Amino acid sequence: MTTTRRSEKRHWDDFWIGAGRVEEIYDNEQRVSRHLAGACRFAGRRILEVGAGTGRDGVLMARGGATVVSLDYSMPSLGMVASQLEAGDRVLLCGGDALALPFPDGVFDLVFHQGLLEHFRDPGPLLAENLRVLRPGGLLLVDVPQRWHYYTLVKHAMIAANRWFAGWETEFSRRELERLLRDRGFEIVSSYGEWLNPPIWFRMLRRALLPIGLRLPMYPAVFTSLRRVFRPVRDAILRSRWGMDTAVVIGTIARKPEKGTQG
Repeated sequence: MTTTRRSEKRHWDDFWIGAGRVEEIYDNEQRVSRHLAGACRFAGRRILEVGAGTGRDGVLMARGGATVVSLDYSMPSLGMVASQLEAGDRVLLCGGDALALPFPDGVFDLVFHQGLLEHFRDPGPLLAENLRVLRPGGLLLVDVPQRWHYYTLVKHAMIAANRWFAGWETEFSRRELERLLRDRGFEIVSSYGEWLNPPIWFRMLRRALLPIGLRLPMYPAVFTSLRRVFRPVRDAILRSRWGMDTAVVIGTIARKPEKGTQG
């Protein structure tokens, strides 16, 4: 088998076709909408999610009063988003290319993506499109795997063995992500780090056992209890700069400069 080094549309079509119902896919504990809620209100905003995936965060933002466009080039992904919509949800589904967004300049108040940037060897064109469609003063959230985590070692071993579902993938430290966004013309607002509950090792074990007919519960009670007990400690660690280097995922919220302030 030829080792693949590029994520392609067929990878994502296969992934979403085989993913099952949205309830069978781990959510992100609403981390994107939680962190964005601290930076802006959703009501009345025009929001774009690039690489929609399940689209859960976009649906939450729409129910908070936003108009949301969920864009993906995988139709099975958009079907996953559609399966969650209720009457009155202002979520528009759009099949499109993240590198050639089918929108005019400056039309969105907020753009976000998670699990997307790490699949591009050159993230510049993606971020340039994000910048283009944002209004001056608009916000971008980028959520990616964090470099200094054991998940990175496991992932690269699987990539080397051609066992990774989506081809080539990278990761970022908090410093690298912030520098990348600054270099592309954004102003940094804040960054965050998150652990996962259940932890990533359990999720990987659960997935590995499914083909042999062993189905562990998605959310064992022990992890829920431990999170409740250790939440204050966890939050204190992840608020620190060094603590973000223990996170499995990080995100940065950045702003498009107002007119007249861009260099």
